[in-house]
Amino acid sequence: MDVLRSVDEIRRKVQIWKNEGYSVGFVPTMGYLHEGHKSLIEKAASENDKVIVSVFVNPKQFDNKTDLETYPSNIQGDKELVENAGGDVIFAPTTAEMYPNGFATLVDIEGLDKELCGATRTGHFRGVCTVVTKLFLIVAPDRAYFGEKDFQQLAIIKRFTKDLNIPVEIVGCPIVREENGLAMSSRNSKLSLEEKRKALIIIEALNVIKEMVYQGTVDAEELKKEAVRKISTIDIAKIDYFEIVDPDTLEKIDEVREKALAATAVFIGKTRLIDNMIIGE
Repeated sequence: MDVLRSVDEIRRKVQIWKNEGYSVGFVPTMGYLHEGHKSLIEKAASENDKVIVSVFVNPKQFDNKTDLETYPSNIQGDKELVENAGGDVIFAPTTAEMYPNGFATLVDIEGLDKELCGATRTGHFRGVCTVVTKLFLIVAPDRAYFGEKDFQQLAIIKRFTKDLNIPVEIVGCPIVREENGLAMSSRNSKLSLEEKRKALIIIEALNVIKEMVYQGTVDAEELKKEAVRKISTIDIAKIDYFEIVDPDTLEKIDEVREKALAATAVFIGKTRLIDNMIIGE
């Protein structure tokens, strides 16, 4: 499993593949890979001749220095997972390689970044848009794969890729969960066993309001209040947000008449977890 560190190296590798007529799939990550990432890589490998996985903890999307400094990493474990999932190359640039001295260009988006994570994490999606745009231009993949756990991120990436005419097909993939229902995340490694147990309140709250909609409750505020009440029964849970929005525009809605997106971010202790669920289908 090759780990390439420079822009020039990965571009040469991709050019060789394209000269040979190979299609290229791309899975951008921040490393510390888990079964959720593995599912993305396997999907990419099933639809492309070659697969690149990037491992880069992007400082421009963190609004909390401590969160950045404590983000987990395990490049050896990442190499093994990528190889077992059918990936071909890891692109793991340094911060200096991605943002050299004098770097002064940012990619921003209007509208889709205002709700959910964008409402509480200033500049986060500007950082995401900037790094993903750079990665697309460096790797020049045919397809790129993202998990639906980061639903807002996926919607934003689809939007700016279309707006900027970047010739990459964006493929969204379903949330992968642990056996107990907890959405898989690199941040789960920060949780103690007790915190993991208490974090299950997130999926429990989502399931409760999904059932409420099935039973006929359509008032979004009523659904939200019940979810917040349930999550708040856990002493170490602090809700960053819980919203019910239109899955296409991400704007808040008053009633669930067709399908809607219930999305939340919750601190379990010091660890911020996100999750979502489509309700009302």
